[in-house]
Amino acid sequence: MSNRIEEIHTRLFDHFGAQHWWPGETPFEIMLGAVLTQNTSWRNVSMVIEGLRREGLLSFAALDALPLEALAEKIRPSGYYNQKAKRIKGLFAAIREDSGSLEEFFAQETQTLREKLLAIKGIGPETADSITLYAAAKPVFVVDAYTYRILLRHDLIAEDAGYEEIQDLFLSKLPAEAQLFNEYHALLVRLAKEYCKKSNPLCDSCPLQGF
Repeated sequence: MSNRIEEIHTRLFDHFGAQHWWPGETPFEIMLGAVLTQNTSWRNVSMVIEGLRREGLLSFAALDALPLEALAEKIRPSGYYNQKAKRIKGLFAAIREDSGSLEEFFAQETQTLREKLLAIKGIGPETADSITLYAAAKPVFVVDAYTYRILLRHDLIAEDAGYEEIQDLFLSKLPAEAQLFNEYHALLVRLAKEYCKKSNPLCDSCPLQGF
């Protein structure tokens, strides 16, 4: 299994090259984007983030000071804006109460940080791990629908495999390096979008063809 997990990464990296993911200029922006991207496209998230940037609101202090209703209006293009505003406020409150600053919050040990994120209402494993990996630069592997689809089609997991089981495939078979996990996940996303599509996958020309 370890050879197969490593071989997938090698093939994808050889084919696509480095991806330099996640989109975002600062850890705060990346964290915010991880919540905003729930159930929407990154295009809509970018629209929100650029709007906040233009208004000088793209900071922890600025958004934390906004009333809930005002925040919801600012993030409306991301969809589910009332729910997401509550999640963002809950995240901010947890950071303030726990550490006082984003830098100190992210400085915690990987598993401690992940558990604290998961304890926040509306923050599930994928969002928590996206924040932990991409914003805090901690070595945890993000599992999403793309990861599930690719592994299932290559008989590496069962159809009923859960998040933790899939994640453990990577955590147990690869060096615990944030940059490696960052690139690997980004490569899987690109493969799923360009070849291993939900409908009409391009199997014959896929970089993993014959794998």
